[in-house]
Amino acid sequence: MITLKINGDSREFDHPLTLPALLESLGLGKKPVVIELNETALSPSEFEQSLSDGDCLEIIVIAAGG
Repeated sequence: MITLKINGDSREFDHPLTLPALLESLGLGKKPVVIELNETALSPSEFEQSLSDGDCLEIIVIAAGG
């Protein structure tokens, strides 16, 4: 079991996750997002990584509008 802090809320998961698997589980798999992992902004090419117990993420969904 791992605990991740996502947008300020602690969430527990039964098994280790990759970042794409986490996004999918949150319903964000197909949406454009900006992600900060442990206070470091990630480029989309860095999304293919495993998450560790205690990681802190900020996930922002990009929405068009005017």
